[in-house]
Amino acid sequence: MPRCRVEGGSGRCRKDAPGVVALRIGIIGAGNIGGTLTRRLTALGHEVSVANSRGPHTLADLAKETGAKAVPVAEAAQEAELVVVTIPEKNVPELPRDVLAGAAPGAAIIDTGNYYPKQRDGRIDAIEEGLPESRWVERHLGRPIVKAFNNIGAQSLLTDGRPPGTPGRIALPVAGDDEQAKVVVMRLVDALGFDPIDAGGLDDSWRQQPGTPVYVRNLDAQGVRDALAAASRERPASFRA
Repeated sequence: MPRCRVEGGSGRCRKDAPGVVALRIGIIGAGNIGGTLTRRLTALGHEVSVANSRGPHTLADLAKETGAKAVPVAEAAQEAELVVVTIPEKNVPELPRDVLAGAAPGAAIIDTGNYYPKQRDGRIDAIEEGLPESRWVERHLGRPIVKAFNNIGAQSLLTDGRPPGTPGRIALPVAGDDEQAKVVVMRLVDALGFDPIDAGGLDDSWRQQPGTPVYVRNLDAQGVRDALAAASRERPASFRA
């Protein structure tokens, strides 16, 4: 019987699909991206717990549809090997200070967030002064962060994944300082049907923020590399307070 190779992260072989690694995944936020990831990741056989600010009872339909477990925010990361934080930037400081305390040692923490000062979040001084969005999130969460899934629309994330090697396969940038965690996230991106592109460390994650050439463009691998290289540090006026 084939055995899983779980390099660069923890996980368990699925009994019904030898060679496929199933992770315990916590998702904090059940909006467009959080709900879509809940659907896609449960379909891949991962064990998903999902939470939002309104309480588990509001996620009953999503849980029934997907088989995910609806939990309070404080329990979303419990024993999780990977945690996705996908909430508005303005709400990050409101998360419980120990929200990630129950995660498994070495768990990969994904931030999908974007800063929309005019449209939603209001002014965040540190980001306005040049701190990358996910570096700001990392300071609040107190754990190394991997930035991913922030530059793709929810509908594309739901329906546009393709097998490896498909011509024109959409690529997604992945930025972070923890190389082991980044490997785990990049493999997850690939499993979801997208080419993962190493976008450098978290200080480089500004290259995939709103208003940059890679943002909601659905580019292939070379297109993403070119777009990251062409990005400017100056935010467009529409994405500044």
